[in-house]
Amino acid sequence: MTSTLLAGVAWRSVHAQTNPGKVFFDRACASCHGSDAAGSLGPALVPFESSDQDLIAVVRAGGTQMRSFTSRDLADEDVRAVAAYLRSMSGAGAPRSQPTVNATSRVATPRPDVFSTGMAPQISEVTDGMLASPNPADWLSWRRTLDGWGYSPLNQITPANVGSLQLAWSWALEPGTSQTTPIVHDGVMFVANPGNVVDALDARTGQLLWEYRRPIEERRRQSAQSRSLAIYRDVVVLATVDAHLVGLDTRTGAVRWDTNVGGAPTSGFTFTSGPIVADGTIVGGLTGCSRFDDETCYIVGVDGASGRLLWRTSTIAMPGQPGGDTWGDLALTFRAGGDAWMPGSYDPVSKLIYWGTAQAKPWAQAVRGTDGEALYTNSTLALNPKTGSITWHFQHLPGESYDMDEAFERILIDHDGRSSVFTMGKLGILWELDRKSGRFVQAVDTGYQTLVDVNPRTGRATYKPGMLQRTGQPITFCPSTGGLKSLRAMAYHPTTQALYVPLNLNCETATFEAMDRREGGGGVGSVRVGEYTFHPKSPTQMGELQALDINTGRPLWRQRRRAPYNTATLTTGGGLVFVGAWDRSAFAYDATTGAPLWETRLPTMANGFPITYAVNGRQYVAIGAGASIAGSSWTVRVPGALLTEIKNPASGNGIFVFALPEAQR
Repeated sequence: MTSTLLAGVAWRSVHAQTNPGKVFFDRACASCHGSDAAGSLGPALVPFESSDQDLIAVVRAGGTQMRSFTSRDLADEDVRAVAAYLRSMSGAGAPRSQPTVNATSRVATPRPDVFSTGMAPQISEVTDGMLASPNPADWLSWRRTLDGWGYSPLNQITPANVGSLQLAWSWALEPGTSQTTPIVHDGVMFVANPGNVVDALDARTGQLLWEYRRPIEERRRQSAQSRSLAIYRDVVVLATVDAHLVGLDTRTGAVRWDTNVGGAPTSGFTFTSGPIVADGTIVGGLTGCSRFDDETCYIVGVDGASGRLLWRTSTIAMPGQPGGDTWGDLALTFRAGGDAWMPGSYDPVSKLIYWGTAQAKPWAQAVRGTDGEALYTNSTLALNPKTGSITWHFQHLPGESYDMDEAFERILIDHDGRSSVFTMGKLGILWELDRKSGRFVQAVDTGYQTLVDVNPRTGRATYKPGMLQRTGQPITFCPSTGGLKSLRAMAYHPTTQALYVPLNLNCETATFEAMDRREGGGGVGSVRVGEYTFHPKSPTQMGELQALDINTGRPLWRQRRRAPYNTATLTTGGGLVFVGAWDRSAFAYDATTGAPLWETRLPTMANGFPITYAVNGRQYVAIGAGASIAGSSWTVRVPGALLTEIKNPASGNGIFVFALPEAQR
């Protein structure tokens, strides 16, 4: 076996040196379509059966989730070389035997790269009780608390003094896609970099304590992101690009356990966000679920102490099982999507996890081959943390056809005698459900989407007349496939009883094209964008921040600006709302009135999820800056088309930490 493996490695090495197509593929294509072209975030490209000219046309036009490449990016002869390389991967020119390396082989598993300064932090274990009710100085979960509020009770920084905030320290992050959320415990900040790199920093000074660098192919690092981490007992948990959950020692960064939850490396599964902790179970949602095969997408649970896999729950209803008939007679092979790519929330009282799922794939009903509801896509799922079983589900957009995800944060709020779960997807509709039963309570439309009507009694969404697209025919709709509201999480403030929602106002004209359904293929489908436009209700401004009263659904206030808001919101006990924007700005607003109180500029676009914490009685606010996914609608294609006077630097990833001057605290 060893000689065969070495022969395969030698073939690949020589072939890479003599094959320019591989060079161009690795540079421009592999990060989305996989190093083996078998699909990952993008669809599989092998077996490759298109002509050179067809590939050139696709590369030049781009797609909703794929940037277009000019001849300066890739010349026609470069694209032809890629086509030839893909054909060689489909059969000709490849070695006959390239065996899969056993996951336990010492040769196949290089030791993780851990750097330590030798200053091991004095840090206590994190218990389930601490996660349920954190120390105000800490930020222990993705949205600080298990209920997903994005709120901190810290109140040293107020509307009266926030204008004096100044930079306390900063830390540069690795290059690549960066939408990160630091977590902080006992004065130590843990932050996920692009490339599955984790840094432990002194949260007061920014001094590095240790760094973990996961062994992966270096060319994959810039596209390997994790938006968040989890902390439990004495481990920090990283969700990786190769679909592992890895427990790192909080004091040293050493690997305590490493669990493969995505199966074979060729499965295409990946993580882009971190897990949550639910009564000792580490729970994460997979993405990369667009391939046509007999695997489905999963939410997974592993034991927090050992990393042992406890359960995997499919987000796709299978033939012969409850909900399976909602896909019509479509074979399991062609039931794709349902990615669970953003973290959920947990209620330790009801003992239920609340998780959102994404759309079915391909996006358009006509291209998918079924007009059924396609459970459990675009749903809220209530899961048992011990078994992963689905206690109840509510589908927000049955048979969704435009990439309008409902996969984002679930916020758990008790009000008016109800225990509710709130969420908002790309259509900008605020959904409220009873979190014990899943019963529909209400849906409040922010008034910008043109696609669906929602029955106010049942909550069932149906497409407006004429708005279910036909393949090959252009159609105009609001919002664009980038959405009005996306992964930029809203935050709740218990004093104002309002949710603070970052919105991106835009529309799109596009043509959804037919595609072949074949095993091993898949993807979101071909979408030819005709144009992006400002929303007619906001003809020159894309960005809107709304404060929505959860009792009435009415806006308490709104702020508009030309560039879109590009981070989650953060609310504080000091009566403030923090948020960052696409044009490198970061802001603090008065939570009650919406008055702008503070503004600063970052090296590149603000991105990710701002947090606040305290060390030795001093409050800090941490805001990330960083690149977004190449070709994404929200942060690349739409603002790039509409805001031609603004340009973001190509680099500048970092964490920027602000505090009041010592004399003012």
